Amino acid sequence: MARAKLTDLTTAVPGARFDLRYATSNNFTRAVLPGYGTARPLLRREAAAALAQVERELETKGLGLKVWDAYRPVRGTLGMVAWCEKNHRTDLLDQGYIARRSRHNQGVAIDLTVVDLRTGSELDMGTPFDEFSERAHTANATGLQAANRALLGDAMRRAGFVNYMDEWWHFSFEVPDPMPFDLSLEQW
Repeated sequence: MARAKLTDLTTAVPGARFDLRYATSNNFTRAVLPGYGTARPLLRREAAAALAQVERELETKGLGLKVWDAYRPVRGTLGMVAWCEKNHRTDLLDQGYIARRSRHNQGVAIDLTVVDLRTGSELDMGTPFDEFSERAHTANATGLQAANRALLGDAMRRAGFVNYMDEWWHFSFEVPDPMPFDLSLEQW
């Protein structure tokens, strides 16, 4: 079912850049997450089409998207939960920064930012990706950082995405028949 419902974002959103952190050790766990042996950005087809709309809109402003995470196999989420428990960081679970069941598992959630197409530089959003603090809450920014978060949020909303307000980078897209998948990215 995952193969029928998901699509590869490198094809669906060809202008986007990808830095799939959980397929590397450059993430909060300092290890590749289970199911991420290959860096492959997948998303439900409906969400990918909406993301392509966001990419086209931003491109008219000389901007583009950089994706950090999209579809996440269930085993990847379980790996995050296990890391929290092993490292005595269940506060991240309790506060909602790490989900025990994630919309990423359904292929309808995406973590991303905006980049300047000319330089490739990320716009200043005030915190890095996966900063688990109130500073990363979407509304907790001022000045240029607030304007940049609004730029991303407004473009994503116009395409039908909803922001998770505790993480400025996290958006979800509603689809009919959402279901979790555990297809590893190597199996795609």
